[in-house]
Amino acid sequence: MYRVAVLGDRDSIYGFAAIGLDTFPVEDATEAAKKLKKLADGRYAVIYITESLQAQLETEIYNYVSLQLPAIIPIPGVSDNTGMGMRNVKKSVERAVGSDIIFNND
Repeated sequence: MYRVAVLGDRDSIYGFAAIGLDTFPVEDATEAAKKLKKLADGRYAVIYITESLQAQLETEIYNYVSLQLPAIIPIPGVSDNTGMGMRNVKKSVERAVGSDIIFNND
């Protein structure tokens, strides 16, 4: 059975453990790149990654873009956000319900 992982700084991801996701706090981009490679071994179908970390790991993440699994999805963190995570949340909500019910077309 596939699992869902969350990768990022501790403050940004610790709440995801409460809903049953596997969290992997990392201190820097080097540690994150190694962890991402391990997480992408086939056990995880979805890997959420904080926006700031995603920006630092663009080259590593690009290696997985053409693969069916894992889906690597940026999410907002507590700092250094680019807006990518909120745009993805908005798109997901629009796709699920057919309209923008949360952001009111902002």
